[in-house]
Parts: sequence; structure tokens; C-alpha cells
Amino acid sequence: MNRMPVRPENVHQATLLRLLRDGNRSRAELGDVVELSRSKLNLELDRLIEMDLVEQAGLAASRGGRRSGMVRLSSHLRFAGIDVGATSVDVAVTNGELEVLGHLAEASDVREGPAAVLDRATGLLDKLRDEGLFTQLHGAGVGVPGPVSFREGVPVAPPIMPGWDRYPVREAISQKLGCPAMVDNDVNLMALGELHAGLAKQVDDFLLVKIGTGIGCGIVVDGRIYRGVSGSAGDIGHIRVDDQGPTCTCGNTGCLEAYFGGAALAREAVRIAPRSPHLAERLTLAGALTAQDVAAAATFGDAAALHLIRDGGRQMGQVLAGLVSFFNPGLVIIAGGVASLGHVLLAEIRSVVYRRSLPLATGNLPIVLSELGDTAGVIGGARLISDHVFSAS
Repeated sequence: MNRMPVRPENVHQATLLRLLRDGNRSRAELGDVVELSRSKLNLELDRLIEMDLVEQAGLAASRGGRRSGMVRLSSHLRFAGIDVGATSVDVAVTNGELEVLGHLAEASDVREGPAAVLDRATGLLDKLRDEGLFTQLHGAGVGVPGPVSFREGVPVAPPIMPGWDRYPVREAISQKLGCPAMVDNDVNLMALGELHAGLAKQVDDFLLVKIGTGIGCGIVVDGRIYRGVSGSAGDIGHIRVDDQGPTCTCGNTGCLEAYFGGAALAREAVRIAPRSPHLAERLTLAGALTAQDVAAAATFGDAAALHLIRDGGRQMGQVLAGLVSFFNPGLVIIAGGVASLGHVLLAEIRSVVYRRSLPLATGNLPIVLSELGDTAGVIGGARLISDHVFSAS
């Protein structure tokens, strides 16, 4: 097994690595940002070059005197993002700047248990290794669809993940890949992905709402993920919206997720299929229905499908309106598989939030669909682990 990659030796080196993660810079430009003397800056950069974390990148344009040397993160740096979903697993390999070099996904049932699912994830990474995308990974960030003790790197009593409770995901992945690993809730990883490469790049305070098999919310405060005391912040799918509602996977009744998560939407689609020619036909052919089937029916103007989407959007909007009034974010991003319902869903959520929240909170509040799609989680995984690796050891 490869030895663990080196990490920066002090906070100055860590700061320089994080700055270079956003792209090449000249030594002079770095000197404008960090509070170091020129000699100290050059000393730290030269040490990073010796450690094979940074490399020379030619000369910068003249600023009126001697041209400054350009530096960049080493071209061999590689991070992995692993996004475990309820019904699929995605993996990606990025360079040091977190640009996706390769991305693979396949169907997977999280109920198969951690050993089988994580083997599938590392098997996909092996395929990317075989394609020549990396020889050594410098870190891996993993997202799972349930509550996570971030400090311990383990899922804790995840409702839809039987067999995963307190499984040592971080240690297992670190040992399999021979590099540092970090584990977080999948929604937090998606929020990090949006922060690094998506619509939230210029926003310090925002909410990322994932509507998939489950429903969760990534909370970003001052450019950092807010996880709460025990790591369960943002678990909005289990906010009760109706005391008499259906039973949820968590054991309670009337949760938002029991109304509008992927499984609930599929269940309701089957129920209304007799009133929907498109859904009825699809149900006959496939024997089951999904959120994508509901979205397809809605594009044909199917009244029953449109009503189902608007009803779910109204429930989602009511919960989100409370969050907006409480948190006052600068942006709300809607993501996840059920978000494929698109602008009909978005319009209903916007209508409820703008109507029910205070004007001061919503006056300049964009509510938008994610543009990163299924790469948000894997980019977020790479961002999570690079934050760790690019910190002082």
C-alpha cells in the first residue's frame, strides 16, 4: 500500500495551498494576500515545492519591475469524492484545483450494507486508476445519506441505512485507498460542491435543499458548513407537517419526507395513476413509478401529475419558509433526484416562500435549481478532504 501523502507543516503553508486551490498565482500576488515578508513567503513556497505539493509555473506578466515567478499546486495531486446515495453511488477523481478528471456512477442499494457499497465505490475508483487518472490519492471525501458523527467519521442511527450504524466508514476508506479520508452527510457535501464550483461561489450564507429519497438541508454560514453540536443540523425531512400524516422511515408520522421524499412520491404516483394516462401507461410497462416518470407526465400537461408536484412543492415551501425567516440566507439551492421535477416544483416553492416569509428575508432571495447535477456531491467530497489535507498537520 502507498504511504500516506505529506501535509503542510504549518498554518502559512496551509493558507498558501488553499489559495492555490483556486488557481495559479504569482509569488507577488500571494504576497499581496498573506501577511508574510517576501523572504518568509519564498521560504514557505520553496518548502512546499520540496514537499512536492507545489510546482513552478513560469513567469507572471511584469508589474513594472522584475517578473515574478508563477506557482501552482503540483500536477500530480489527486483527490477522490465518493457520494453514496440511497439508490446509487458516484465517484470522481479531481486534481488539486478540484477539477473533475473522471466521474463514474452506478446503481447501488444502500440497504446492502457498508461493506458491499463501499467495495462498489472503491471498485469504481479502481476503474479510474486503470484509466491512468491517478497512481496515488492524496485524500478521499465520502458522503452518506444519513446522520453522521463528523468527529468520529461514522453514521449514527441512519433511518434508511440498515447495518450502517456506527460503521467505521472513515477508517475503512482510508485503509482501502491508502490516504486520509473524511465522512459527512451527503447534503453537506453537495453544499460544499456548490460553494466551490456552483451557484454559491460568491455567497457566504446559503441553504442547499436536497429532495431525493430523503430530504435534507446543507447549512452554510460564513462560508463554512454548520453541522450542529452532534452533526444532525439540517435534517429537515423529519420536520412534521401533518399530525395525521403517513408513517415515516424514522418511525414518526407526518414528516415532510413521508410526503415528498422519493419513495413517497413514487407511492403517490401509483395511487393517482388511474387518473393519469401517462403514469398508467408507464406503470403497466415498468411495474413501478419514479420521480422522473412524474416529471415526464407533467411535461405533457398531465393534470394529475402537475397536482402531485404542486402539492409536494407547497409542503416543501411551507417548511422552507420557516427556515428562511429563521436563517435569512442569501441563496436557496434546490437539488437532488426529485428536483428533476423542475420549474413546476420550483415555482410552487417560490410562491409559498415569498408569500409566507417576511419581505425583509425574501426581498433579494434567489431560490434556484442546482446546475451541478450529480457532480455536486463528488466535488463537495473533494473539497471536504482538500480542506483537511490543506490544513496544518
